[in-house]
Amino acid sequence: MSIPKAIVDQLLEENRDHTCLGHEENCVRIQAVADLPTRFGEYQAIAFWSKADQKDHAAFVHGNVFEQEEVPVRIHSECLTGDAIGSLRCDCRDQLVGALSKIGELENGIVIYLRQEGRGIGLVNKIKAYHLQDTGLDTVQANIQLGFRPDERDYAIAAHMLDSLHVQSVRVLTNNPAKLSDLERHGIKVVGRIPLVIPPNQYNRQYLETKQKRMGHLLGTEESSMLEQDLD
Repeated sequence: MSIPKAIVDQLLEENRDHTCLGHEENCVRIQAVADLPTRFGEYQAIAFWSKADQKDHAAFVHGNVFEQEEVPVRIHSECLTGDAIGSLRCDCRDQLVGALSKIGELENGIVIYLRQEGRGIGLVNKIKAYHLQDTGLDTVQANIQLGFRPDERDYAIAAHMLDSLHVQSVRVLTNNPAKLSDLERHGIKVVGRIPLVIPPNQYNRQYLETKQKRMGHLLGTEESSMLEQDLD
């Protein structure tokens, strides 16, 4: 069962003239909702527009998540090279497919797709970072040399999207503990984590090792299955 039409109409009406009092610069609005049958199951595509970055973002919703507790959520940042082209330098496409497949088998869940290419540095800078990595730098070193932090992403927009859908609490499909703390900082109740570990290939092994050793991602073999973990 998807979000019922009456609730969809309610959400669209709520967002028609929606403003965030005191936080107008970070306002996010639902713009459109449509059914989206996929190879991973039945989804609804919900298009958002963000005043914060002047970009469109999307939530792909399986089942009814309106006012639900412990909703499985994957927050996925855009990766053109991985998601669309099939790059082997990262694990982005495998994580996206894994999340859509997993959530498609559950009662409900959401895949949020944020337009934060290259950990928030944009496509051009990501390709520049790739060039630096080709000379021997890791992903953290390359970003720093370009004048960025190791990760420029922010999840305030994702938090607002979850609020707009009236989601009460979430279980996050992620290996990145910083993503959980950032969601909580923006007022989202996080009650669990679902690991989403992808086996390395010959091209992304160093990339994954850097995420684990330098960025705190949880990629140990003991977490190689997608078993839920409750948070204390």
